[in-house]
Amino acid sequence: MSAQILDGKAIAADLREQIKARVADRVAAEQRPPGLIVVLVGDNPASQVYVRNKQNACQQVGFQSELMQLPASTGQTELLALIDQLNAREDVDGILVQLPLPKQIDEDTVTERISPIKDVDGFHPYNIGRLVLRQPLLRPCTPKGVMTMLARTGIDLTGKDAVIIGQSNIVGRPMFLELLMARCTVTVCHSKTKDLADKARKADILVAAVGVPRLIQGDWIKPGAIVIDVGMNRLENGKLCGDVDTAGAAEVAAWITPVPGGVGPMTVATLLENTLLAADLASGTEN
Repeated sequence: MSAQILDGKAIAADLREQIKARVADRVAAEQRPPGLIVVLVGDNPASQVYVRNKQNACQQVGFQSELMQLPASTGQTELLALIDQLNAREDVDGILVQLPLPKQIDEDTVTERISPIKDVDGFHPYNIGRLVLRQPLLRPCTPKGVMTMLARTGIDLTGKDAVIIGQSNIVGRPMFLELLMARCTVTVCHSKTKDLADKARKADILVAAVGVPRLIQGDWIKPGAIVIDVGMNRLENGKLCGDVDTAGAAEVAAWITPVPGGVGPMTVATLLENTLLAADLASGTEN
C-alpha cells in the first residue's frame, strides 16, 4: 500500500481563497475587513518566522493586520494592559499573543485576559468549554485544521478508533474533543502510557503530536489508517521532520500528512477562518 498524501498546502490554499471571497463580500457590503493584531514579545527566531507567515496570510486574503513587537523584558502587567486596550478597540476582531512568552509572564493569565470573542487561537477557557459542550465557536486552530483535512478524505469518521499521542492544551486535548464530537472513539496517550506502540496499532486515525522526531515507526501503523503528523522537529542537519517515520508509515497507511506542508499550513489558514468568524460575530453577520 502507498498512502495518499493529505496536502495541507493545497487544502489551505483552497481555504484562503474561500476566505478572500468572503472578505470581498464584506467590503462590497460596506463592512470593514477583519482585523488581526499579533503581539510578539521578545525576538525568538522561530516565533518571528511564525508571525511573518501569519501576516503574509492576512495580506493574501485582505485582512487588516498589525504586528506589535515588545521587548523581551516586558512585564506581565504591561502586556495585560495592552491586551485590555486591544479588547476595547472596535477595529480589532482577533488578538493573537505569540507563544512562547518570556518566563516572567504567565501564559494562562494572558490567555484568559483576551476577550473570548477575540480569542482567535481558541485557547480561552470559554472557547474550550464551548467545545466540551459541543457548542463550538472559536476553535483551537491546529485541531480544527486537522478536522478540515480529515473531511477532505471523504471518509465517514463515525465509529472510527482514533488515537492521539500527546496531551498538550494546544493540540492533544482539543484534538480529543474534536474527534469525540465527530463520533470517534478516542484514546489519548502520553509519556506515562503503557504499550504505546500496541495502542497505536489499533488506530483507524492516528494523530502524532508529541514532539519527538520519528517516534512513530511504520510497524506502529494499522493497515489502511489515516496518519496525521502534527510534529515539527528540526534535526541536527537543519532538516525538518515530524513525529512519524513518514517513509515507513506511508507503506502501510491509506492517508498521511507530510512534514513540512501538512498540518502547519492548515493551522495558519484556520487562524484566518477564526478571525473572519470573529469579525462576522462582531457585525452580526455570522452564518
